[in-house]
Amino acid sequence: MEVLGIDVGGTAIKLGRFDDRGNCLQSLTIDTPQPSLPEAVQDAILVAIPEIDSGGRAQAIGIGTPGPADRDGKIAILGINLVGWDHVPLGVWIETATGLPTVIANDANCAGVGEHWLGAARGVDNFILLTLGTGVGGAIFINGSLFTGSYGAAGELGLVSLRPDGPACRSGNQGSLEQHLSIGSIQTRTGKTPAELSALAAAGDGAALAFWRSYGRDLGIGLANHIYVLTPELIAIGGGICAASEFFLDAVWEEIDRRVVPSSRVGLKIVQAELGNQAGMVGAARLALDKFG
Repeated sequence: MEVLGIDVGGTAIKLGRFDDRGNCLQSLTIDTPQPSLPEAVQDAILVAIPEIDSGGRAQAIGIGTPGPADRDGKIAILGINLVGWDHVPLGVWIETATGLPTVIANDANCAGVGEHWLGAARGVDNFILLTLGTGVGGAIFINGSLFTGSYGAAGELGLVSLRPDGPACRSGNQGSLEQHLSIGSIQTRTGKTPAELSALAAAGDGAALAFWRSYGRDLGIGLANHIYVLTPELIAIGGGICAASEFFLDAVWEEIDRRVVPSSRVGLKIVQAELGNQAGMVGAARLALDKFG
């Protein structure tokens, strides 16, 4: 069986055609239309699909979007980093236009499914994935299955509060992890990109090293809260910012050691996700295989 896995982001849309063993047979990345209105994103996807499946071999489609989806996998309830997304029936639109059964899910959940299938969480039954990038997303696996709650919207690990009176979040919260750990928050605070800060830290710049230690402390506080609730075996950290993990991971562990009692973190491992920017696309394909295969 072949399926399409599609990862819709605020700046790029990644599409891939996969077989049921996870081999990517063809892939394509296109720019997300700006503004990223629902109809424009739909049109861009429909134009791109024939480029990776000109032979019409795909039998189903999985799509990840940056926000929660409904329990049936048809409606994007909210698009955190997209414009005008409020209960958008993207799954229905794509299914109607292509004639292929379609499921949509939160993009971080897709990344978690991808890591569980082919990445850092292979063989791990209880883990969480935290993605650090344009936004901060999360996925929860319990007893080998993705946990999305009663209505499909559970697992928004980046939207929990770090500082109650902190910056406003597009979710409506204040001081969320996303407002302290995302690429935008880093640039607002430092005037530099994560890559620039990493290069400075690698060169021994004291200010950059101090920033990454502060970043690690904030991340460690957030993870401590998640650990107490979920007691995972593994935490996988993905997204572009994880490339700088060598500069902040020690500080993460210091906070966890200080804040979490040993009985709640027995055998805990924190690792870098393995699938990189392909994780969401891979996981979306896996969801389509599971639902329609």
